[in-house]
Amino acid sequence: MSILRRGLVRREILTLLGGIIAVACLPLYIVQPVISYSSAENNVGLDVRRLKHDVRLISTTFSPRDHLHVENLDKVAAYLHDELATAGGRVSEQTLLAHGRTYRNVIASFGPEQGDRIVVGAHYDTFGPNPGADDNASGVAGLLEPPYFGTPSMGSAVHAKSLKDEGVPLRCMISLEMIGYFSDARGSQDYPNRLVGLLYPSTGNFIGVVGNLGGVLLVRRIKAAMASATDLPVRSLNAPRSVVGIDFSDHMNYWDNGYDAVMVTDTAFFRNANYHTNLDTWLELDFIRMGKVVQGVHAAVVELAR
Repeated sequence: MSILRRGLVRREILTLLGGIIAVACLPLYIVQPVISYSSAENNVGLDVRRLKHDVRLISTTFSPRDHLHVENLDKVAAYLHDELATAGGRVSEQTLLAHGRTYRNVIASFGPEQGDRIVVGAHYDTFGPNPGADDNASGVAGLLEPPYFGTPSMGSAVHAKSLKDEGVPLRCMISLEMIGYFSDARGSQDYPNRLVGLLYPSTGNFIGVVGNLGGVLLVRRIKAAMASATDLPVRSLNAPRSVVGIDFSDHMNYWDNGYDAVMVTDTAFFRNANYHTNLDTWLELDFIRMGKVVQGVHAAVVELAR
C-alpha cells in the first residue's frame, strides 16, 4: 500500500472514530449527569402548609385570572406585592398596556442594589378561565417562599427588554414553570420525541432543569446545586429551541434579549394531563415534593450568587 493510500485510510479511520465519539458523547451533553450529594447548608426553613395556602388562594379565590379578568390579576398582584414587601423585598411594579387593558409585573429586589442580578420569575396568569394550580400558581407560591404568550405583551418580555435597554448585567434568569405535579406511576412521563424519551425515565417523579444548547455549564451548575439540596431527582435537558417545550415559558424572553436563562419545570403537559383544563386544581398537586423543588431553587440561587 502506498504512503498516500495509508495516509488516506488513517484519515478516514480517525474521522470515523471522531464521529463515533461525538455520537457517544451527545447523550452526555444533553442530559448533563452530575454526582448528587446532600449538604446541610442547603437546608432552608420551608413551610409546606404555606405553599398549599398560596396555591389554593391563587387558584380559587383569585380565579379566573386569564387576560380577560384583570380585576383578579390585580388582586394577585396586590397580594404578591404585600407578601414580598413583608419578606423584606424592595417592591416595585412595571405596568404594560395590551389591547386596552393594563397588566402589572410585580418586582421585588433583595440584596445589593448594584452589581449582577439573578432573576427568579413566575407568571401568575392562566390560559383561559381555568384554576391554573400547577400552571402556574405552583411557580408563584414557590417564588414567594425563598393569551399573550409569545408576543411583546408578555410581562417577562417587557421586563427582559427593560433590563437590556438599561444595560443591567444579569447573571441568570430562572423561570419557575409548573413545579407541583408528580407521579410514581410507570409510563406517567412523556417527551417531545422518541429520541429524547430514550435518555430519560418513564416515571414522572423528578423535576426538570431546561436550557438551550449554549447553556450547558449553567444548567449543570444549577442542577448540581438543586440535587445537593434534597433527595428529589433532578433531570436536565439542553436542546435547540426547535424541540417542543424547550422555550415554553418566560425564560425564552431573556434568551431573546441575550441573557442566560433556564426553566425549572415538572414538564407541564408531558406529565400533567390537567394542563390548560379546569381539572388543574390544588388537590392534584404534591406539596411535599414541590417544597423540595423550592429548596433546590434556593440552593441554586445561593450557588449562582457566589
